[in-house]
Amino acid sequence: MPESAKIKELVERFASNRESYTGAKYNETQTRHEFIDPLFEDLGWDINNTRGYAEAYKDVIHEDSI
Repeated sequence: MPESAKIKELVERFASNRESYTGAKYNETQTRHEFIDPLFEDLGWDINNTRGYAEAYKDVIHEDSI
């Protein structure tokens, strides 16, 4: 599998700011928006349902916050 420039950039950004990203003030939502969603998008997932699929056919179903 060829190396992805986007994934490499995400890894480098996390590594260069690791202390900030692993601190108590950096939360799950921020992690998802800045790292997890871009990772899955680069792997071909339709994170925001841009294809307009019905709920049962979406690649990702976002959970409600509690």
